[in-house]
Amino acid sequence: MGRDKGPDKGRVMDRVIGRDKKPASPLGVNVGDALPPFVLPVTSTVIVAGAIASRDFMPAHHDSAFARAQGAPDMFMNILTTNGYVSRFVTDWAGPEAMVRKIAIRLGAPAVPGQPLSFSGEIAQVSDEGDERVIEVTIRAANDLGDHATGTVVVSLPLPRPITGSSS
Repeated sequence: MGRDKGPDKGRVMDRVIGRDKKPASPLGVNVGDALPPFVLPVTSTVIVAGAIASRDFMPAHHDSAFARAQGAPDMFMNILTTNGYVSRFVTDWAGPEAMVRKIAIRLGAPAVPGQPLSFSGEIAQVSDEGDERVIEVTIRAANDLGDHATGTVVVSLPLPRPITGSSS
């Protein structure tokens, strides 16, 4: 028999991290609507890769012994990596046409290996500006140590263009 070609092929990780639910259309959201949750398995590789990608060579982002000597529970994720995952959380929901206008977060508890980050979000404001829908989302990324990041993300999406009739 051949390989599995069913609808779940390749979707196992989506189920593991909580992204297997089809979100509502971002253009039809209302204040108070929740975004689908996202759980990021935080590993040493995730932390080190983010630090390297953002050229942050501070030892606390790749050396567990150094981080512990500084009073941290382990090596921890840097703010640029956190910003990237916050952006991913919102844009995965909003879709490929979304433009991130603003990210404003506050860091709290560290994101360390073995402590998954659970992302949640809620629509705080919706407005139309010209031919765009502007959506402000409050976000929270937390682990067993507490809130890692809290704040807001503002995205804009193009509004559908009116369909014009053609004369024949």
